[in-house]
Amino acid sequence: MLVPALRSIRARPGRFLATLLSAFLGAALVMAFNSLHDTAGQPGVDDVSTQTLTTMASVVGGYGTLLVFFAVASTLTVNVRQRSAELELLRCSGATPGQIKRMVVGEAVAVALVGTVLALGPAVLGGRALLGAFRDSGQVARSVTPAFGPVALLSGIGVTLLASAGAAFLAVRRATRRDVRRGRGRTFLAYGALVAGALSAASTYAFSATDPALMAAPAYGAILLSVGCALLAPRLLGRLLGALPLGGASGWLAVRNLRRRVEELSGILMSLVLFTAISAATVTMQSVESDAVAASGLRKSVDAKNLETLNLTVVGVIAVFVCVMLVNSLYAATTYRGSEFGRQRLAGATPGQVLGTVGVESAVLTVVGVLLGTVAALAGIVPFTMVRTGGTLPGQTLGIWLAVCAVAAAVTLGTSLGTARRVLRTPAIGAVAAAT
Repeated sequence: MLVPALRSIRARPGRFLATLLSAFLGAALVMAFNSLHDTAGQPGVDDVSTQTLTTMASVVGGYGTLLVFFAVASTLTVNVRQRSAELELLRCSGATPGQIKRMVVGEAVAVALVGTVLALGPAVLGGRALLGAFRDSGQVARSVTPAFGPVALLSGIGVTLLASAGAAFLAVRRATRRDVRRGRGRTFLAYGALVAGALSAASTYAFSATDPALMAAPAYGAILLSVGCALLAPRLLGRLLGALPLGGASGWLAVRNLRRRVEELSGILMSLVLFTAISAATVTMQSVESDAVAASGLRKSVDAKNLETLNLTVVGVIAVFVCVMLVNSLYAATTYRGSEFGRQRLAGATPGQVLGTVGVESAVLTVVGVLLGTVAALAGIVPFTMVRTGGTLPGQTLGIWLAVCAVAAAVTLGTSLGTARRVLRTPAIGAVAAAT
């Protein structure tokens, strides 16, 4: 399994850079937060510090595991789909589906292993920085010293390798299957997540305004609803494209490209939806909670401070990681379009028209992803605000939403246009020849 995989990596190492970056960041994230388990397990650590460290490590480590899987899966899916012609040639040359699967999984495992090794140093520094932040805020005693032990190391290696192998297997399995009805599993999961999210958000009304667990129900509801919307996003995009009144050569070509690449763009849409929903919902609800406590004149308890730190840490980690995942997916998807851009230029399109097409595609993706994410976020924000303050929409919503939209648009448009501009530096004939 590893020998053909290593040969493939040596032949074209550039195509694995996005996967390597996802594995590197994922392993660093998981190991940094799980090192808090090692720190909490040292002798002499007091109970309050142990509880704070364990809670942070468990919650963020759990989210980190899911994020690693989604990040690696999104980049590997793009990688495998872009290599469909190569994989089909291998199959026609006598390779069995099993051999192809083992080669792709071996590539993913080898790249993930390299990424994990490279992440060791940043993970150690990240764990120390986290502990320092908790000590400075008074949530962890000054006497607690950082540790990086077996929990951090084994979790980082295990999660990253398993996520990479599993994501690669699913991606290549989908690419090598024939005459199979697809989409049923995704549709079932999407509607299941939507129902569970709606029920979780509705259960907010069963809590009192001062209940410590009030924020949990709408937050999980918004997350589950965002997952459901993200899974349905490609289908909704396909239906929306028929009604878009985009004129001009760039607009017509953008709609045509988006229709053809709807499934390939699913990872990018999912990243946009999740980023918008989780960031807007968590930051807005935490802002409402902080204002409500300040208005009451009461001091925050240790548990309330821990919860606030946890919420902000979770949303920060998720936002940064999803942004990285979005950049990776966009970079990989745009880089592989060099031959397509070359053919367009040979057919008479100018570099400006090609960039205009990429810009329209990115704008459409951003609008669809932000709108779906906003719906999911509001489903959590509104019930929480009604129970906590008696209002409907807090005053902070618009400012936070605009900030989230600005980040989403900047990342999507900046990555797509920047990568496309770099790809267009290759002469058209050379780009087409390189793909043949």
